Amino acid sequence: QVQLVESGGGLVQAGGALRVSCAASGSIFSSNVMGWYLQAPGKERELVAVITSGGITNYSDSVKGRFTISRDNAKNTVFLQMNSLKPEDTGVYYCNLNNAGKFNYWGQGTQVTVSS
Repeated sequence: QVQLVESGGGLVQAGGALRVSCAASGSIFSSNVMGWYLQAPGKERELVAVITSGGITNYSDSVKGRFTISRDNAKNTVFLQMNSLKPEDTGVYYCNLNNAGKFNYWGQGTQVTVSS
């Protein structure tokens, strides 16, 4: 089993910045992908950014150039630095860990609200 604990959400004005973090514990495979997904009000959960254990990243088009995902493998922690935030970035951000393409885990989510 894997446990994911997110932190760092909050309320920010448009144009501002926030950083969210997710610490993983438990049975974490050496080959894994960690990432962040956004569930906006009334919408499906969608990918924001992911990073492999080797450091390869992928971003949704809507956040490219504004958000940066990074990780500390020694601490099993993934970060999402969000700059130039927009009201449409509002929602619950969920941390995800996928172990070797086989087992998928989710955190409890952290609320990010961007006011206009």
